[in-house]
Amino acid sequence: FLALKIANVNWQSKLNKAAHHTSDYSSTEAILRRGQAFNITLNLQTTVQPGDNFTFIASTGPSPAESQQTKAIFNLSEEGASGWSATQEPSEPDCMNFTILSPANAVIGRYKLKLQIVSGNKVSSTLLGQFVLLFNPWCPNDDVYMANEKERQEYVLNDSGIIFQGLEKYIQQEAWNYGQFEEDILDISLAILDRSLNHRQDPAVDVSNRNNPIYVTRVISAMVNSNDEKGVVEGKWNGKYCSGTNPLQWSGSVTILRKWYRGRYKPVRYGQCWVFAGVMCTVLRSLGIPTRVITNFNSAHDRNINLSIDKYIDISGKTLHLTEDSVWNFHVWNESWFIRRDLGSFYDGWQVLDATPQERSKGIYQCGPASTRAIKEGDVNLDYDSSFVFAAVNADYVTWIHYSNKRKERIFSDTRKIGKFISTKAVGTNSRVDVTANYKYPEGSLKERQVYKKALKLLGVRSTGKRTKITRPRRRSAVARRQNMTQPAQKPSISGKLILDASPVIGQDILLTLALRNLISDFKTIKVKLSASAILYTRKPKAEILQLSRSIKLGSEEVKEISFKISYSQYKNSLMGDRKILVTALCETKQGASLLVEKDIVLQDPFLSIKVLGPTVVHKAVNVQVTFTNPLSEMVTDCVLRAEGSGLLKEQLRINVARMAPMESSTVQFEIIPYKSGTRQLQVDLVCIHFSDIKGFVMLDVAPA
Repeated sequence: FLALKIANVNWQSKLNKAAHHTSDYSSTEAILRRGQAFNITLNLQTTVQPGDNFTFIASTGPSPAESQQTKAIFNLSEEGASGWSATQEPSEPDCMNFTILSPANAVIGRYKLKLQIVSGNKVSSTLLGQFVLLFNPWCPNDDVYMANEKERQEYVLNDSGIIFQGLEKYIQQEAWNYGQFEEDILDISLAILDRSLNHRQDPAVDVSNRNNPIYVTRVISAMVNSNDEKGVVEGKWNGKYCSGTNPLQWSGSVTILRKWYRGRYKPVRYGQCWVFAGVMCTVLRSLGIPTRVITNFNSAHDRNINLSIDKYIDISGKTLHLTEDSVWNFHVWNESWFIRRDLGSFYDGWQVLDATPQERSKGIYQCGPASTRAIKEGDVNLDYDSSFVFAAVNADYVTWIHYSNKRKERIFSDTRKIGKFISTKAVGTNSRVDVTANYKYPEGSLKERQVYKKALKLLGVRSTGKRTKITRPRRRSAVARRQNMTQPAQKPSISGKLILDASPVIGQDILLTLALRNLISDFKTIKVKLSASAILYTRKPKAEILQLSRSIKLGSEEVKEISFKISYSQYKNSLMGDRKILVTALCETKQGASLLVEKDIVLQDPFLSIKVLGPTVVHKAVNVQVTFTNPLSEMVTDCVLRAEGSGLLKEQLRINVARMAPMESSTVQFEIIPYKSGTRQLQVDLVCIHFSDIKGFVMLDVAPA
């Protein structure tokens, strides 16, 4: 008897990867997508006997079993019960070609492939090798199927992007390096699944569930934050970041994921919402699930899910922390594309996932997938966490004055403030696309009001606008509030607006004007209390910058303007990290009518320019010149210029900038050697302890070698 001897196995890596849209992965391993055939060739040392029977065994996970769909046994030319099949193709005499097809609902992950040969009464078994199987948005039978090729290029294959930040009236573009194809990133993504609580509790069941994008995305949303199971990123929204990296200083996911992996799974410090969303986008794209990053401006964090965010201020206009609710200038989450077998086809499409640890869901800090259709229709009872996301885009914003004798007065209820300009990067370009209409019907429309009522009812919020368990001062029902925009109950007798004289750059004084208008024909004196605080993007005050009081006399229907400034010396120590200031003016008349005017200010980035000195071609060195200016009228020392970009720099580059004189411009030059063709994003970040980062990016078209 001659056992069939195999000299070597050719996994046809180049051909298979091209066919499976996995050529971008920086790994020599066979990386394949489910529901699609791949080819392997066996080079033989001996010849095949006529009666030889061939059986393939594909297995994944720690304890593969056919009953769990983690092991498939299939014979040549017959489709096995598992949905896997193999056929033999014509070949040269000393080799064999096989085409192997996995089912479109196969478990994803790393597989072993064995070949068993039965020759007469002898059985021999050979390990042919390993491969990684991913989700397949190109396959019509896969739950993550996406029909449009341009969308697949963007949401699966684009390894850089834009995350929108700032304010609803001042939306900023921040570049982010997803880098899902960079070395180790796919391995790290698979390791994330293996570190989850579900995997630790029951590895066999966990692996068998990995055929389902609903399951995989929910597990990843829990694992990207460090809260329950030592996940990837540790969040921090207050104090100093001495024991880690300031969240503003990250420019991409690759550095973070590698740091977690190389540091033996110790959570990386620190992240805020866009960091969690950027990392989750990388992991899900690397596994083959179409994913994008979404920014919601004026995002409600409604702790008790009663669809009302209460803001309390004292008589000087200072925010009081009497409630856990908050409104963030913006919040960033993800959407992934797949069908909802659990809910029905109406809810297929974009699903919201949020890895920022805000609230527990079934005992764990995870959020989603919540169907955007469910949110739009007010189906807040549907899995998973649709009520939390509904509140983030729909809650009412109610302002109260809290007097020292514990008396409260509601001065305004705003039904239109929350959930504005919901944004994502466009397909194929860096421009902003507004997706608010995917989340809600037009503000003030009949349909929007019906959806809001339906959600209140499903949440068990009584029409007094309070949750059954929560006692609150009585107020007009949420529905009545929706129908009557003139709040408070008595007509306001004054209106006001804070106007920024110029868009301020860090290092300069900030000039503001408060314009007050008397709306009725009597004479009145108004007490104005102005305060300015440095805030985080969550609008949580970090430090008080300024407080002043003025008294103003307004004649009949008169308009008056008060100018004031916040000097650089007043704000410089408070604005080390974020560049955000909240200015509030509380205006009170003798008659007791109160008006609160608020303005969020973001200080602009000083100038930074990036020039690429020559054509960019794969494997050819090219110089990059970066010019930037010290915005301050003082000497600045110990700055670091950092550069990164997938396909351009394998690791983050750091260059020390020793010192910069006041208002001085500086130029730094460095070399890049592109290693991937196509559109690439080069990011540059000047990090300095004297002011927050100055960031810039440039898109490069890299020609193939």
